[in-house]
Formats: sequence, structure tokens, C-alpha cells
Amino acid sequence: MQLAQLNIAQAKYDLDAPQIKDFVDNLDIVNATAEDNPGFVWRLKDDSGSATSTQIFNDPNMLVNMSIWRDVDSLKDFMFRTHHKDFMRRKGEWFHKLEHENYVMWWIEDNHIPTIEEALYPLH
Repeated sequence: MQLAQLNIAQAKYDLDAPQIKDFVDNLDIVNATAEDNPGFVWRLKDDSGSATSTQIFNDPNMLVNMSIWRDVDSLKDFMFRTHHKDFMRRKGEWFHKLEHENYVMWWIEDNHIPTIEEALYPLH
């Protein structure tokens, strides 16, 4: 079994706005850090290598991130022991605090790539 996670964030600004430039400019670095983690399995991305253009809501500022990890410790290692933690600390600068659930984690069979619909099901 592997750990899948999906999180949703609503940006305060369009992604080309100067107020969110530091976040956008570091996406590739943070994503590369995740992919270099030995517990990393997979992440949602489009042809550009990012998931920022993946639209599942009517609001273009609603961003979705989905990934698969070998285990909980691997995900925690990435989130809190890499450069990613610096961006977690600053999320209030760039993203609204949502009033509803904005992340889900669940166990999946090895070699299974979940759909976004599968990930969103527990949030409804």
C-alpha cells in the first residue's frame, strides 16, 4: 500500500501577479525536491511539469496538488524537512484560508494512480 494525498488551495492572486511571484518561481524547485525524495512515487502534472493549469473548479485560482508517497514518513519528510517547509510557513501570504476541507490522504494499492474524482470523493 502507498499513501495518496490531494490538497486544494485558493490563491489570493492570479498566478502572474507580482504578489505571488515568489511562490510561482519556486514551484519547479519544490517539485524537484519532492521527486528527489526516496519515498516519492508520483505527482499530478501537465505537459509543463506543473499541476497549476489543472482546473477542477470554476475558479481558476483554485489550485490542486496530488501525489503518491511510499508511506507517511516520506511525505512528512518532504513537507517538514525540506525547502517545502519554508513555503508552508508563507502560505497565508499567497492563499486564502478555506472554510471547508482542503486535503485528503488515503491508502491505495501499489501501482494505482488515482483520479482527481477518486480523491475528491471523501471531501463531498
